[in-house]
Amino acid sequence: MTKFDIVVLTEDRYVAPKETDTYIDNILLEDQLVIEALRKEGLKAERKSWSDPDFDWSTTKYVLFRTTWDYFDRFEEFNKWLTSVSTQTTLLNSAKIINWNIDKHYLNDLKEQGVPVCETHFIKKGTQTNLKELHKQLGWTKTVLKPCISGAARHTYKLTNETIQEYENIFQQLINQEDMMLQPFQENILTKGEYSFIVINGAYSHAVLKIAKPGDFRVQDDFGGTVHQHVASTKQIAFAENAVKACIELPIYARVDVIIDNTNALAISEIELIEPELWFRNAPEAATKLAKGIKKRMQ
Repeated sequence: MTKFDIVVLTEDRYVAPKETDTYIDNILLEDQLVIEALRKEGLKAERKSWSDPDFDWSTTKYVLFRTTWDYFDRFEEFNKWLTSVSTQTTLLNSAKIINWNIDKHYLNDLKEQGVPVCETHFIKKGTQTNLKELHKQLGWTKTVLKPCISGAARHTYKLTNETIQEYENIFQQLINQEDMMLQPFQENILTKGEYSFIVINGAYSHAVLKIAKPGDFRVQDDFGGTVHQHVASTKQIAFAENAVKACIELPIYARVDVIIDNTNALAISEIELIEPELWFRNAPEAATKLAKGIKKRMQ
């Protein structure tokens, strides 16, 4: 028996937190804006943790991923849940596009579609190599190392020829466990930051500019990065929308993260289609756009 039109997904920590801070308050506000927008469209909407053991997922027509920010720490469990739930209800975004987007190898697919992406060298799990050899082979002197499946800058390291030996042990541990990727360090991120363009149902909605704190290169607020309103140019909007069109199917929402690369051209650093922060608190009307897009898909 169907009880809900749509369930908005979060994780256990954010269902009913006993204590909050600015970070958690933002999560609760973002989810509430989405819930309210869905209800204004006449949809019966509820909020649940993706790992709720007592909820029957067949009782909702749709499931919307929002703040499931522990999925990469519980990846095996999440993957099993995703496989099961995708047979019981309709996921937004779909299981197909989530599985594609989880692994950063999707950057190769975008590149093949003509989308400019950050230069990337992928290193297969179990490869017998070392960081010094990779730097020499690729001709790079400053790089960023990270896993192909990750989030919140997990195991993300900036390397130089002078510091590379410090990271060799952790690299060897990681490459024995998972696929890794190496990218040339993008110098402009230190001075120009990283743009995030929010695209809903294929159309640009709003944007922010993320700036790393002095002395760091990671723009995430987990590491002291700051977020600023950004008015996107016509060129930037077209760039973001075209990138989303190159995905394997049209997502209901996407966050297109873009940098100005070392050649001073726009390049995709990543496209987030699973559970990205979308800054609805900066643009509440975007929650309405999302809700209307979802209702249209239901018709």
